[in-house]
Amino acid sequence: MLYDFSYQNPTRIHFGKNAINKLANELREYGKNILLVYGKASIKKIGLYDQVMNILQAEGKTVVELAGINANPRYTQLLEGARLVREHNIDLILAVGGGSVIDCAKGIACAAYAEGDVWQRYYVNQEPVTNRVIPVGSILTMAGTGSEMNSGSVITNEAENLKIGRVYPLALVTPRFSILNPEYTYSVPKYQMISGIFDIFSHLMEQYFSGDDDCTSDYLIEGLMLSLISASRKAIVNPKDYEARSNIMWCATMGLNKILGLSKTQDWEVHMIEHQLGAYTDCAHGIGLAIISPAYYRYIYRYGLHKFVRYAKVVWGVEDKGQGDEAIALEGINRLEAFIAELGIPATLREVGATEEMLPLIANSTALGGGYKQLNAEDILAILKACYQHIKR
Repeated sequence: MLYDFSYQNPTRIHFGKNAINKLANELREYGKNILLVYGKASIKKIGLYDQVMNILQAEGKTVVELAGINANPRYTQLLEGARLVREHNIDLILAVGGGSVIDCAKGIACAAYAEGDVWQRYYVNQEPVTNRVIPVGSILTMAGTGSEMNSGSVITNEAENLKIGRVYPLALVTPRFSILNPEYTYSVPKYQMISGIFDIFSHLMEQYFSGDDDCTSDYLIEGLMLSLISASRKAIVNPKDYEARSNIMWCATMGLNKILGLSKTQDWEVHMIEHQLGAYTDCAHGIGLAIISPAYYRYIYRYGLHKFVRYAKVVWGVEDKGQGDEAIALEGINRLEAFIAELGIPATLREVGATEEMLPLIANSTALGGGYKQLNAEDILAILKACYQHIKR
């Protein structure tokens, strides 16, 4: 562990089949006025909405609702939530849903009492937050983003064709508490389940593929990858396999609560590319990541060859039979691609609504960075073209 760090995560996790029983005690720490933020009809279909409302009413809370949060939450929804916070003097924002709902709740929490153009200040310019921030709590219904235990907020501005992620300081807006019952994920449609699974896997790879040091975090990441692969295969066969769904849920939380990224460099360029893909196509985040990842890693693997060889051997079980490091590394990427196909994820950008005309627009608006290789817009366009036509370079 070569780099100094300080770490404290403020989220209290309640995990398991009876975790909802902890909600009443959590609510007692906050004032009367609650903004309940959720997506569309799913929490009502599984009875969670009624259960949460009954607890809120029993605790004497006044509830204001913001429903219909999109899978890629909109800036307009963030602004509407901020208006409701001010208008009703909200004491706690309770997000019930997946990562998009929780991301939106965090954005609302920071925006409600901000002055000026929130999008420009907090997302484009990434300015420090100096205004009052409303506490957030969450009840998770879909595993994927890790938003239940981190400070990230990814918001789409449709008017500007921009999808930007803001990682606020952990102490500022990370949920004060999160309730995780794997059974709540049973009703998630398969397409959303596999999107969430690959979002988790991508978080792990983004933190893994960087650096030349022997870092403890990389061993932890490898273990989580192996767990996720095993659990995902079981959940695809039986979506109500509690052990599999619980392992997926905890992999998601551990995958992006910042502990894995301590004392190491990271990448995140796949996410930057997907954010702009999502801004133009509104595709499911994990699906976009899965389409981009194999092409991206084939493009950069030579610059971090030692790590890609290690990944192939440890995570995918590629045997060294004297074929050479490049062949081993490429076989690891091939097996990643085979796993993506096994999950049932599309292979090309065309299948998620991208057009050839979009590709330069996506490339030229993507935030530039990278782990083993710093990319420019031309590099990103080449990767997008490979994804569009499913070319193995």
